[in-house]
Amino acid sequence: MTETVTEPSAAAAAGSKSEQAYRAVKARIVEGTYTPGYRLVLGSIAKDLGFSVVPVREAIRRLEAEGLVTFERNVGATVAGIDPTEYLYTMQTLSIVEGAATALSAPLVDSVAIARARAVNEDMRECLDHFDPVRFTQLNQDFHSILFEHCPNPHILDLVHRGWNRLASLRSSTFRFVPGRARNSVDEHEALLKLIESGADADDIEKAARLHRSATLDAYLAQAKTI
Repeated sequence: MTETVTEPSAAAAAGSKSEQAYRAVKARIVEGTYTPGYRLVLGSIAKDLGFSVVPVREAIRRLEAEGLVTFERNVGATVAGIDPTEYLYTMQTLSIVEGAATALSAPLVDSVAIARARAVNEDMRECLDHFDPVRFTQLNQDFHSILFEHCPNPHILDLVHRGWNRLASLRSSTFRFVPGRARNSVDEHEALLKLIESGADADDIEKAARLHRSATLDAYLAQAKTI
């Protein structure tokens, strides 16, 4: 039987460039290179990336769906900001769904995953000496992803990812506003790992994960009142 070789379609090739453009623009938003209100000129971005405008437009549409970009008449695409109320509601929601996802995932987190998470947390601890809030935030997301990635409920997991995406444009600076919170966060990570290692009740793990998230919110809101 003759094997049929399928050539890559134009759509697949475009999708690849669209993915590259998506990652590049999102990284610049998260890192703060593109700040809230920054106008995203498709032609300029395309030229900078060496692409046509088409994949960049597709990338911008994805970022709009994630809440990182907004479209305004006579202005075009701009980087979205997060108002304090939106941040409050998103963090409250994330504390609930991420707490649930972590608790449901806990029985499936093996010793290898625990070791991975602990290694990431040690990188976070080392990051405290010469604090880099952007790197710390990325490591923080890596840590939590290890703990909730095995959640067997896809709907809860989807809500967690949506929450992280919604916060992405602000989370790059959250720990910059409350650097003292970073050290406490690392200590709480270790406590959470020990709970999972010990086979603690799901309710205890969920509560610890939820309080860990809400503590960051409380620190941020307390700092915001002094600005």
